[in-house]
Amino acid sequence: MQISDPCVVSLTWKLTDGQNRPIDELNEPVEFFFGGDDLLAKVEEALAGHAIGAELQLHLEPEHAFGDYKPELVCFEDRALFPEQLETGMAFEGLPEGHATADMPADVVYLVTEIYPSHVVLDGNHPLAGMSLRMHIQVRDVREATPEEIESRTVGGEPVTVLAGGAAKPDGHLH
Repeated sequence: MQISDPCVVSLTWKLTDGQNRPIDELNEPVEFFFGGDDLLAKVEEALAGHAIGAELQLHLEPEHAFGDYKPELVCFEDRALFPEQLETGMAFEGLPEGHATADMPADVVYLVTEIYPSHVVLDGNHPLAGMSLRMHIQVRDVREATPEEIESRTVGGEPVTVLAGGAAKPDGHLH
C-alpha cells in the first residue's frame, strides 16, 4: 500500500540537529496518522507515495519544523507559585494562577528552564524551535486508517508532538 491521505504509517527514525548531533531516535516502529495532525507538513510531503521499506533523508529548516525561537515566549514567575518539588524540564500547560507576566499565551506548554530561590524561568517555545533538523526516516508499515482515526486526525487520540509542531509532552519526552 502506498502512503496517501488518510492512512496510518509506522515509522522509525533518527533525528539530529543541523550539525548531526543526535536529538531523538525511534528504534521501534511508532504509528502516525498521515493526512492529519501527527506529522509536520514537510514530513508528510516527503512520505507521500512511498511504501513499506522506503528510507528518506530530510533536512528541515526551522520554518518547516518548529519555527523560529521566540524570546517573547520566555518569562520569569515567582517561585512561590510552583510546587515545592520543581525540576528543570518540567512542563506546565499555561502559566500558573497568579502569574505576573502579562500577554502570555494561555494555550502554550511552558517548560521550566531555570529555578532560582526567588523565581522560575519558563519557556513557551518548542524545545526544537529555531533548529535545523535532519531526519533519517524508515517506513516500517502502512495501513488503512480506521474511521475513529480519520475523525480524530491522529492515532491514539493525542498527536505525537515531536513531529506535530507542539511542545514536548509534560513528561519531557519528544515522542
